Amino acid sequence: MIKKLYNQLYKEYGKQGWWPLSKDNLHTKHHNGAPETEKDILEICLGSILTQNTNWNNVEKCIYNLNKEKLIDINKLKKIKTEKLAQLIRSSGYYNQKAIKIKNFIDYIYNKKISDLKNKKKEELRAELLAIKGIGPETADSIILYAFEKPIFVIDAYTKRIFSRLGLCKEDVSYDELQKMFMEALPRDVKLFKEYHALLVAHGKRLK
Repeated sequence: MIKKLYNQLYKEYGKQGWWPLSKDNLHTKHHNGAPETEKDILEICLGSILTQNTNWNNVEKCIYNLNKEKLIDINKLKKIKTEKLAQLIRSSGYYNQKAIKIKNFIDYIYNKKISDLKNKKKEELRAELLAIKGIGPETADSIILYAFEKPIFVIDAYTKRIFSRLGLCKEDVSYDELQKMFMEALPRDVKLFKEYHALLVAHGKRLK
């Protein structure tokens, strides 16, 4: 059923080109979703934090502001005052808390090489991300899948809603339990996991 649903969603919505990235522009846009530079990777990590409890349109405004100030840069984010950062990401909601979460993430990544993080085993990287205050399973897994391109399926509210309505899980299913269903039903393919998650989000928006 999980494989069948993917085919139906792909037929209905087509390729999603997710995760949107700004590249050489101030605005994000959909493309093949693969990060090519360290800036791309950092932008996805920031977006994963900013998108908590809000929609992507609000996150886009934050990314625009950060790009305008040339702040999608680990060193600059390390130096910026939390209060100023919070004002730049106001549109994401809970901006004071998210500014702190971003600073916590930057503290984690500051003295590390992106290449070293990419070479870590998925389980090790996930444990380190979850140890950062303000980073939960959905945010950690979004970073792992989209930024570091390791095969882990991201579960969000849309996924739970869709699968509970189909009777494939309980409404109060745990994150880990639903994730396990996907991981066992699908081949460990990064592109597939990205596309499936994005398709579920697209369908979930229609179901509102």
